[in-house]
Amino acid sequence: MEFQIDTSSRLPIHRQLRGQLREAVARGRLTPEERLPSVRELSRALVVNPNTIARVYTELEREGLLNTRPGLGVFVAAPKNELTKKVRKERLVELIDHFLTEAVHLGFSAPEVMNLVNEKATDFAWQSKT
Repeated sequence: MEFQIDTSSRLPIHRQLRGQLREAVARGRLTPEERLPSVRELSRALVVNPNTIARVYTELEREGLLNTRPGLGVFVAAPKNELTKKVRKERLVELIDHFLTEAVHLGFSAPEVMNLVNEKATDFAWQSKT
């Protein structure tokens, strides 16, 4: 998995990397139990302070996206649904409201938004629920 940092971006480096990791997991480019580069390896590859990488890994571990195995490294965590379905739905509705507000302000129609969402949804690794 290749990560890229845009030093000219106004977005802080840790947020760029955090977003790339979250997206890679959501799109299935990083799979559960996959080992990530060590803090030292990734900091060298990106020419970024190791503390920045450690911060990103720690934040994502707190979110349940990664887990650290002492002596082995950092791995993508298996998905868990620790939140109730009601709470997860409330969070999603909040995100959808924000998304739709932006779409309206950008001048898109509802059918255009729905078509684009359906098109983009195929790019993600959806988990089937039984």
